[in-house]
Amino acid sequence: MSRAVRPGERRGYFGPYGGQFVPETLMAPLAELAAAWRKARRDPEFQREFRGYLRDLVGRPTPLYFARRLSAAIGGARIFLKREDLCHTGAHKINNSLGQILLARRMGKRRVIAETGAGQHGVATAAMAAAFEMECVIYMGRVDMERQALNVYRMREFGAEVVPVTAGQQTLKEAISEAMRDWVTNVRTTHYVLGTVFGAYPYPDLVRDFQSVIGREARRQCFKQAGRLPDRVVACVGGGSNAMGLFSGFLEDPGVALIGVEAGGRRIAPGEHAARFAGGKLGVLQGARTLVLQDEEGQILPTHSVSAGLDYAAVGPEHVWLRDQGRATYHFVTDEEAVNAFDGLCRLEGILPALESAHAVAYVLREGSKWKPEDVVIVNLSGRGDKDLQLVMDWKARHARSGEASSS
Repeated sequence: MSRAVRPGERRGYFGPYGGQFVPETLMAPLAELAAAWRKARRDPEFQREFRGYLRDLVGRPTPLYFARRLSAAIGGARIFLKREDLCHTGAHKINNSLGQILLARRMGKRRVIAETGAGQHGVATAAMAAAFEMECVIYMGRVDMERQALNVYRMREFGAEVVPVTAGQQTLKEAISEAMRDWVTNVRTTHYVLGTVFGAYPYPDLVRDFQSVIGREARRQCFKQAGRLPDRVVACVGGGSNAMGLFSGFLEDPGVALIGVEAGGRRIAPGEHAARFAGGKLGVLQGARTLVLQDEEGQILPTHSVSAGLDYAAVGPEHVWLRDQGRATYHFVTDEEAVNAFDGLCRLEGILPALESAHAVAYVLREGSKWKPEDVVIVNLSGRGDKDLQLVMDWKARHARSGEASSS
């Protein structure tokens, strides 16, 4: 289930990235979590239980769908969509939330906390907390609560307390900080269900492991449906959990290109985007050493994306290591390209993607004409877009007004 530590690597690090940069108070619970996770991943009973709930509650395996019209629109390369949008609660996030809540129960913790940006991790955690009779508190930036109001309501319907965070930009970074403050105060009774492949060890490894079901399924399905491995796999990258989930199935296959797509926002300028590979510097943020959007003094820069789930100043450390090794490449698309891809997938395939996933689709629409007709490409459709409809409507209205103003 987990990638073994290779010779020369330090546990908790990917090359120079990762680590545990946290208050002393959190070192003991992180050690407890790492030990519980190592034991659980070797325990056949835990694995049977996890797989059973993935099947019967989450709805796995999710399909690998041949996107016939999308393929034709880009010029003929065979595009397959890994349909994580069909998971219970509407995104890949539930794979990790389920795994961590089973782990929390194993550790005797009856209260869970989580951060959320787009709301899908919060919804998944709230749903799993309800299913396993746990108290649940979700921290969410007030800006994200406003642009993802439907998901806030869903979390509260599942019985979770949703705490608005009003510090800083009032988005995902601040929500993580508040969740960490809660955990410091309540480490004996509380497990922090971190939602992505970020933070202090063991979270980047643990979350990747719980999401690796995506890559394992996609690999088997691609052999069955296309008769071979894909030429490339594509996924959006915020913290990077859906991408690492997909990439993990193909890491040892050098012929499969791993492609991550970040949020280029309005443009690549300070405060206008969330593309860490385009504008980040090595730094430490919220427990890990990685690429961070920061100024020359190390102060965290504001970020922007039309997608709340990609609007974060840092990226998971394993992604940076994969980039350094030449194993993965990272690109960005703009807000406008993502919204156009959102519309495009709706009209070509009758599938409503999350704005996060639309960034990956936008990359395919932009680059696909360069690919060979016989190429096989898997795109991770990490979530569905119901949550984003009002946001897209508002974005289009603003741009229509600005277009009218500039033409008058």
